[in-house]
Amino acid sequence: MRYFLIAGEASGDLHASHLMKSLKAIDPEAQFDFLGGNLMGQVAGKRPIIHYCDMAYMGFIEVAKHLRSILGFMKKAKREIERIRPDAVILVDYPSFNLKIAKHAHKLGIPVHYFISPKVWVWKEWRVKDIKRYVDHMHCILPFEVDFYKKHDYAVNYVGNPTVSEITAALPSLPDAKEFKRQQGLEDKPIIALVPGSRTKEINDNLPAMLRAAARHPEYQAVIASAPSVDPKLYYSILDSMGSQALMVENATWDLVRNARVALVTSGTATLETAVLGTPQVACYRMNGSKFIYKFYRRLLKGNYVTLPNLVADEPIIPELLLHLCTEDTIDEHLTALLQDGDQRNAMLQGYDRMMARLGTNDSTATAARNIIASLKN
Repeated sequence: MRYFLIAGEASGDLHASHLMKSLKAIDPEAQFDFLGGNLMGQVAGKRPIIHYCDMAYMGFIEVAKHLRSILGFMKKAKREIERIRPDAVILVDYPSFNLKIAKHAHKLGIPVHYFISPKVWVWKEWRVKDIKRYVDHMHCILPFEVDFYKKHDYAVNYVGNPTVSEITAALPSLPDAKEFKRQQGLEDKPIIALVPGSRTKEINDNLPAMLRAAARHPEYQAVIASAPSVDPKLYYSILDSMGSQALMVENATWDLVRNARVALVTSGTATLETAVLGTPQVACYRMNGSKFIYKFYRRLLKGNYVTLPNLVADEPIIPELLLHLCTEDTIDEHLTALLQDGDQRNAMLQGYDRMMARLGTNDSTATAARNIIASLKN
């Protein structure tokens, strides 16, 4: 079988690469063409048609500024699908781009599989119409999505969560705190991990407030997890402008978070990773810090929560500091409580246990791969 995959960011590259490995385990002759990253390239044995680093635009203004490039990427992806005529198109999250590709592939009569549903249960619920029309099979990684889609008369499969299986497999090889500090040249002090996102705007918006809050605890060392798609100069420019001595680690986010006392995390997949790793956290998502924008988005958002741990558990396990509510003071209020052994820290760890019970232990990519291949044989 020949598969055409599209992943538009670092987490999608990771999950898609594992799905590709699972497909090859069942179908050793599998061939892959893709828009994605280096991890997918390692499995496929070739470079991506377009690297996700060139596609990672976020927010209306940023997208508008780069609209010509985005349209060019989309035209190229469509042209390649027409030329290759794969047995299946497999889309990984990234809905603004991927749903247009789904429509194109559907018109060509190519089966469309979606691994990791767009977050239509948070906002832009109208996208469900396009999903029902153009996506043949949706392979969901969050258990509550089954009921959500059922309300829209669309049957989906919960295949398990890739973050759970990936971290569970990685845990035995992660270094302990002493070894991690030695490897990274860190001080012999407890760690506050800063995970400010994987896009330039996220980092610019969130890292300064995270650094200022962490600096209130000089008995801890603040350590930044850099994103592989981001030029290190961005971090250094922020650190220099603030006179901060915080250190940075590359390609070691899980090692860092696992060995941190508390993590300050920009809302997204990283909040779920932090929860699975068992580290207490504060979710920080400042953007422009506008109260007006906060009220605007709150009207658009569905449900009570934004972060994945809270959504999965359907309860406020971790604090969500959004826009104007995300300040140095509010971050530190929660950070101070979580650094101590006390009720807030214990309650969060117990909440993680309930979240994990709902996620289960199924191998998501192996299950999705079996489902994809079975559907293509029928």
